[in-house]
Amino acid sequence: MSTLSASIGSPARSLTRAYPRRSRFYVGISLLMITIVALGFWPSYFGPMLRGNIARPWVIQLHGVVYVGWMALLLAQVMLVARGRTRAHRSLGRFGIWYGALVLVMGIVVSFAAPLLHLAAGEWDMDRAAGFLLIPLGDMVLFGGFFGAAVAYRRQPDIHKRLIVLATVALLFAAVGRISFTQSTPLLLLIWLSPVLVSIGHEALTSRRLDPVYAFGLVILAIGAGRVALVQYEPWLRVARALLQSLT
Repeated sequence: MSTLSASIGSPARSLTRAYPRRSRFYVGISLLMITIVALGFWPSYFGPMLRGNIARPWVIQLHGVVYVGWMALLLAQVMLVARGRTRAHRSLGRFGIWYGALVLVMGIVVSFAAPLLHLAAGEWDMDRAAGFLLIPLGDMVLFGGFFGAAVAYRRQPDIHKRLIVLATVALLFAAVGRISFTQSTPLLLLIWLSPVLVSIGHEALTSRRLDPVYAFGLVILAIGAGRVALVQYEPWLRVARALLQSLT
């Protein structure tokens, strides 16, 4: 009763205790990333689904469910930490390792399934499908690298949480590319990398330093974005054509 009375009498103080400043920041970053996903996939996925249009191949539907599940898991984890429930966070984290592996597997599967479906429907030619393949596979390389590192550093929370943010940002590339007003490359990169840039700014303000994990991750993500320039690179197209043809 005394706890309840304190909470009612001083909501601001209770909120501050329940959500330490740094933990509350990661709740905000998670909500920012969820907003980017919602904006990107609303016209093609969430909006039609709410209108009852769910006529999509099962593999695409399953991928969407797994993707949304990752974002929900991320928010649940940061909320648990923000509320001081670290034991529950660690318990859920053991499930999260397997779930992250599922995200990676489904991402690789859909990287091939999506262009093959477009080919089968006659919507794309082989060169377009082969060029596209580099984009989602690149997402999976980035996600897999950051997620694997996050698992390796799971006993070092400050490093672990930053690597999870970087892994999730890697997954946002597809969503940002679908936002109508991100057709210019600089704006696309700015929105895609905004969670990392905001996090770097937050660390600079609170710790007066450039966080090395975010700085390194930002460089890796920026280099990874350069793959967009190679989608019509003939050596890549030869490899991608062979991969797709082997599956048809």
